[in-house]
Amino acid sequence: MYKIFLTIICLSPLGLFAQNTGDLIPQNRTVKDTARQTDLIDIGKALFKIRPQKIREQKDKRVYFSILPVSGAAPGGSGRALVTSTSAGIYLGPKRTTNLSSASFTPYWNFGNRFGLPLRNSIWLPDNTWLIQGDIRFLVYPQYTWGLGSGSNDHRTLVDYNYIRFYQSALKRIKPYLFAGVGYHLDYHFNIHSDEPNVNLPEFTNYKYGTSRNSFSSGISLNLLYDSRNNSINPLPGMYGNLVYRINPGFLGSNNSWSSVYLDVRKYIALNKTDRNQQNTLAFWSYLWTTLSSKTPYLDLPSTGWDPYNRSARGIDQNRYRGKTLLYLESEYRRDITDNGLLGFVTFANVNTVSGSGSFATSWHPAVGAGLRVKFNKGSGTNIGIDYGISKGYSAFTLGLGEAF
Repeated sequence: MYKIFLTIICLSPLGLFAQNTGDLIPQNRTVKDTARQTDLIDIGKALFKIRPQKIREQKDKRVYFSILPVSGAAPGGSGRALVTSTSAGIYLGPKRTTNLSSASFTPYWNFGNRFGLPLRNSIWLPDNTWLIQGDIRFLVYPQYTWGLGSGSNDHRTLVDYNYIRFYQSALKRIKPYLFAGVGYHLDYHFNIHSDEPNVNLPEFTNYKYGTSRNSFSSGISLNLLYDSRNNSINPLPGMYGNLVYRINPGFLGSNNSWSSVYLDVRKYIALNKTDRNQQNTLAFWSYLWTTLSSKTPYLDLPSTGWDPYNRSARGIDQNRYRGKTLLYLESEYRRDITDNGLLGFVTFANVNTVSGSGSFATSWHPAVGAGLRVKFNKGSGTNIGIDYGISKGYSAFTLGLGEAF
């Protein structure tokens, strides 16, 4: 019964996407007033008796910087890790007409054979005329895999591999909040092998593409984006939709020619419209990720927790479900606890289903959870998020900067 309830909740974004777009565009681009808010920077100044400087007019290009060194679980298993999450936000144009550009760098190391150097950015040029997006990673990334599909098989094996990713895209505004452009995508997995000497990876996964020593994918994408938010670090009420069609031809170096489609839809609804400085928001997220070819490399197939920012499927082990098609749905309620915005909480529920073994339409995998929010930097809206999620046979804490979506 609870699976049906979670499914109904998480299907909400699909209905919201059909609303009149005129109602989705925020009519007031006024920058959020943070004078009545308190963050950890304010508390630090008070504790160490740092005298505030003379109040000056805030510049449009002010940089908002946050850093958080923590110890937690490494993504996808393989023990504990030292994780340092750094984010920066800056306005490259007038705040009333330009979104907040952001960059994040989240290196981690498990004091052994696993580490990662991921760098992501979203750069909004003045007046939102162009959006430049990037995702660069170098990972030494042993990770568990369970094979394909939604079946109940709990047997897993640890797959060792190194990974280089280089994604860059440029999108031009064609009308308010609507952008179109092209991108380049490179995924190089090498030294792929099971950590168990008696496991043959192609036989274990029952999939022969991309399960040998190396896998190289190089392609271009066509991108269509609708974004009426003005802050991706902590989204205010608005709408987000992203469609990416990727083609990986052999003449660009790909081992196999393949293509895929990724459709991401998000909606944010303010429940307290009289006071925009108080967080009281419903957030919905859904994405459909599917490969259109039969020769897509195994590690490039849609998989839980492998969305562009690795933020989905809280409460489910990363990589737990993999298939040629993945449908994901999530809803979250966000609310301030204190009037000054220092503390807040979230509750969330998500479900996913993948093609493969089992029925795609009925094999749903739910998770639920809750989290605490501590305002780190009120200028950029950056929160420290501490979430606990639980699903069948798995539970985990996650800690990071910014919202999950």
